[in-house]
Order: sequence, then C-alpha cells, then structure tokens
Amino acid sequence: MYVVATPLGNLHDITLRALAVLGAVDVVAAEDTRHSQRLLDAYGLKARMVAAHQHNEQAVAGRLIELLAAGQQVALITDAGTPAVSDPGARLVARVREAGHPVVPLPGPCAAVAALSVSGFAEGGFRFVGFLPARPGARGAALAALRDETDAMVFYEAPHRIVECAADLLAVFGGARELLIARELTKLHEQIVRLPLAEVGAWFAADPNRVRGEFVLVLAGAQAEAGLSAEAERVLGLLLAELPLKSAARLAAEITGAGRKLLYARALEIRGEEEA
Repeated sequence: MYVVATPLGNLHDITLRALAVLGAVDVVAAEDTRHSQRLLDAYGLKARMVAAHQHNEQAVAGRLIELLAAGQQVALITDAGTPAVSDPGARLVARVREAGHPVVPLPGPCAAVAALSVSGFAEGGFRFVGFLPARPGARGAALAALRDETDAMVFYEAPHRIVECAADLLAVFGGARELLIARELTKLHEQIVRLPLAEVGAWFAADPNRVRGEFVLVLAGAQAEAGLSAEAERVLGLLLAELPLKSAARLAAEITGAGRKLLYARALEIRGEEEA
C-alpha cells in the first residue's frame, strides 16, 4: 500500500511520483472520493476508488487487506496533504502493517511543514501538536502543559474555533510570544502573518474574512532559561531525597516556578553524580 501526499490546494504541487503511482495502482482509497476525483480528472487518471474516512476506517481496512492479499496495489490519499497526520489513515496503516503488507510513503505536501518552513521558529526542533481539544477547559489544560516547551509548536485549527484558540494561547503564553498564522496554504486566499500574541485578536477582528478557511499555527518556543536559582536547586534536592526523579522535577517546578525541563535535566545530573 502506498501512502500518497496530495496537494493542499494548488494542484501543481502534486509530485511526478505520486501521479505515476495513482495511475498504476488497482485501487485508490480516498477520504472523500468526490473531492479526490477532481484531482485525478485534472491529470487524466482513471482509478477505482473506495471511501476511507474516519467513520469507516476499521471496516475499509479489512477490505483493503483482502485486496492486498490478492496481489493488488492500493494508494491511500486524503483530501489534502499527507495521510495519517491529523487526517484519517493512521488506524488503516496500522492494520495493513499488522497484516504483513508493505506500506510505502510517497512524500509531498504537508501543511505543518509548509508553515514551519516560513515561520523562522524552527532553528532547533519543533513539536507537532495537531488539533487541540475542542472544549475550552481541555484546550486550556493541553496548552498549559506546553508552557515550558522550548521548541516551536505546530497546531491545526478549524475556522469556528480559531478566535477562541488564539485567546487561549494569549492567556497561557503571554502577549510577547510570537505566533505565525498560516491561512488557506497554497490556495487562492492564502495568508501568512507573524505577530505577537497580544496583537492576534485585533488582527482577526480587523477583517471577518481572516477567520475563514483552514489554519496552521506555529508558536515560538519558550526562551531557554539560563540556569536554576539557589532556591530551585535547594527545593529540587530536598524532593529528590524522597521522590522519583520525574515527580521531584514536577513538584519543584510547581513550587518554585522554574522550568520543568530545566529542573528535570538538573535532576538527571544530580542522580548521575550520586551514582558515580
């Protein structure tokens, strides 16, 4: 089975290899067959298609495994971008692999990587978060857990939640933290802007069209702390004498306000020194 990345919007972003595979396989499994038919028609490709979306993923996996067992070749695509990355396909891929059939990736468009590449935030690493929880409380908790993350963070968001999500980002990370907003990537109304979180609400409010479309958000990571204060070191040492390493670092962060990652790294150093 081939996992084939398809254009986010601009049909010219299809790769030559993707066209060759889509034209050669026996079956194309698509998130929305009507949507994907337009892509195939644009390049004169004829293919038998089956629907493979989030509501039938387990059932269609069995059908595709039968086809693969019979010697047929299958291509998996979604409406836009790379399948199985915050899109249907992960469970299907897992089932096919468990059945012993090769799964071959065909790299291509990915909204997260496209936005990240123009953010200027990814000099180090990055963390792909994908879609945040829809409910405000759960979304706030998920963001709070990322407060000390020093790598850039990539989120997907739907238009009906984008303003609420931006407000939550501001509440958790503060107005100075910078955010890249990539809207409708590669499409007619593509818009990319980078600004401090304090200005994001006003940016959306200035034009009602700015809340339309599909969004990728890239948030700058936290600035790495230079070091721990004497008090943080003292608290961490006391907790390490009584608690496991992770618990000690977590509690020390809550008590002192120091970064959890920095405390955890220091705790590893202390344990290593003790063992030596």
